[in-house]
Amino acid sequence: MKLVECVPNVSEGRDRTVLDALAAAISSVDGVELLDVDPGATTHRTVFTFVGGIDAAERAAFALIEKAASLIDMRAHRGEHPRMGATDVCPFVPLGDTTMEECAELARRLGRRVGEELRIPVFLYEAAASSPARRSLADIRKGEFEGLAAKLRDPAWEPDFGPPEPHPRAGATVIGAREFLIAYNVSLNTRDRKLATLIAQNIREAGRPRRGPDGKVLRDSAGAALTEPGPSRMEAVRATGWYIEEYGRAQVSINLTDYKISPPHAVFDAVEKEAAALGLRVTGSEVVGLIPLEAVRMAGRHYLRRQGRTAGLPEEELVAAARLSLGLDDVSPFDPGRKIIEYRVQPRGRLASLPVSGFVDLVSSPAPAPGGGSVAALAGALGAGLAAMVAALTHERKGMEDRRAEMERLGSESQAIKSRLSLAVDDDTRAFEGMMSAGRLPRATEAQRAERERAVQEATRRAIEVPLAVMRDGVRALEIASALASRGMPSARSDAGVAVLAAAAAVEGAWYNVLINLGGLADGGAARTLRAEGDRLLAAARRLRDEAAAHVAATLGER
Repeated sequence: MKLVECVPNVSEGRDRTVLDALAAAISSVDGVELLDVDPGATTHRTVFTFVGGIDAAERAAFALIEKAASLIDMRAHRGEHPRMGATDVCPFVPLGDTTMEECAELARRLGRRVGEELRIPVFLYEAAASSPARRSLADIRKGEFEGLAAKLRDPAWEPDFGPPEPHPRAGATVIGAREFLIAYNVSLNTRDRKLATLIAQNIREAGRPRRGPDGKVLRDSAGAALTEPGPSRMEAVRATGWYIEEYGRAQVSINLTDYKISPPHAVFDAVEKEAAALGLRVTGSEVVGLIPLEAVRMAGRHYLRRQGRTAGLPEEELVAAARLSLGLDDVSPFDPGRKIIEYRVQPRGRLASLPVSGFVDLVSSPAPAPGGGSVAALAGALGAGLAAMVAALTHERKGMEDRRAEMERLGSESQAIKSRLSLAVDDDTRAFEGMMSAGRLPRATEAQRAERERAVQEATRRAIEVPLAVMRDGVRALEIASALASRGMPSARSDAGVAVLAAAAAVEGAWYNVLINLGGLADGGAARTLRAEGDRLLAAARRLRDEAAAHVAATLGER
């Protein structure tokens, strides 16, 4: 699916009427979903986050920039955060199947339109930058709104689009494409902004000012301050220090431009180390806007391992460990359902959210869905969940410490399989409903018949791909459960055996759902390829099931 996240930052954080009008401008565009509005009174800045298709995201971003230019007057703006325009920065982030280049082209189209129609100077940055010198947002924004007129008179800073003078009210706008940026602030038990700034300089990639023997900052021939790496320098980290009146404390304000290089937990630990050296304590941290699920899971795994526990636990436990360890509720409540982007874009399906009794009752009703495909996926999820349980119990077992790394690896993979198969419970039902919808399309004319056939073939392919993916995950769950039947703690061997049987049932059941739909696929070559993969997976599952079941039965004393 082609999706884009857009995270515009506007220079207004106090007037709720203005913010509501800006939110309404975004929401007025069909095909986008406004996920988050995060205002800051002291920074006088609000971060909006919305998601949509490429064209819809472009229309919504333009609507926001146009509305902000009419409602925000930069000549009267004062706040803690650096800024140069009413819509200060508007980045696009690729999601789903969208590429970074598609986001960069989107930024260029929007920039041209903003420059031509709104007469606002536009600079392109990050992946959309017109030159390497303009990749950095901090470099473009240097001088802020007050220095913008002079900056635009410099030929080196001619805007990429729009006039070479500031918009009277809206200043200038920076538009670009980038990886997911996490805005993350770590709070300190001090009101001293200078101490927070010192910590920021010690951890950020750009380094800290280089000082001479007299303590003064050294500068080059052009007067620019020289820098040197701080003791805790981290790549892909931008940071500054500020004091937030509403929180009554100083913070290290951080942008993580690539959380896979420098994740939040690593930055949090670095700030703790630097704070301790200054006699300070970290009181907690906050996420501004949204955060990817994987960044939260990484933190959960990190702190669980430090406690000597396995990281192969359910996702909810990883999120809870991250929330507690990072102190994410320190200055405002951290609601995972609202702050984790995957939970906003892809909430848990209706079926997977039902209580067990409710799901079983629904399956037993006369309705054709949920049916065998959803039940097969659920069986696989239960098998993977049991495997994860055995791995976690073995990890904690006294006398089996030598297997801890193996158990964590198997348990973590089982948890991932469990999550995918839980989603497949709803995916299978949606695939069936898609086939029913396609079959009901009109076919009175030749054009209608062609469109109906296209829709039917697309739905049929989807109805095959979902159970085939269940088969793949089921075979891997079988492999893990089989390994745990031999390597897991002896007292949980029966649980490993049940995991084997549940995973095997998932593969067998999913195969029936592949078979029943293969005949409807018009592409014979594709049908043969899919059939061959299914045959291979089924054979592997039956072999694993028979071997593991025989081993479990023998070790439990069955003759």
